[in-house]
Amino acid sequence: MQCEKMAKEELVTCREELIEQVVGSAIAVHKVLGPGLLESAYELALAFELTDRDIMALRQVEVLLCYKGKTLGSGFRADIVIEGSLLVEIKSVAALETIHISQVITYLKLLKIKRGLLINFNTRLLKNGIKRISI
Repeated sequence: MQCEKMAKEELVTCREELIEQVVGSAIAVHKVLGPGLLESAYELALAFELTDRDIMALRQVEVLLCYKGKTLGSGFRADIVIEGSLLVEIKSVAALETIHISQVITYLKLLKIKRGLLINFNTRLLKNGIKRISI
């Protein structure tokens, strides 16, 4: 898609029910795997869990970077995009930092998606590692 068209697009939103299903799926993964693995392991397991629940999830979605009206190519890869309306960014870190939240906000803007989840699987209780982010 050309940069001009992307700039005019409205943000895509998602249903609250979808967010709840994704959070439930992440909790199911955490119950089985626990903390301490690499982000890539949680990404694989969460994508499997979502697909198993008939939720369309795409991994490592390439996002084009537009700069000064020009498409520069792949700017980054989103961990998981669910049903084209929800971004999930996965971390496995000691603690979420403000830079992680800033990263998700930037990804949401570039993807033209209104809502995202930042999930840190490296916590004893996963509910303490989930941040909802909206722009």
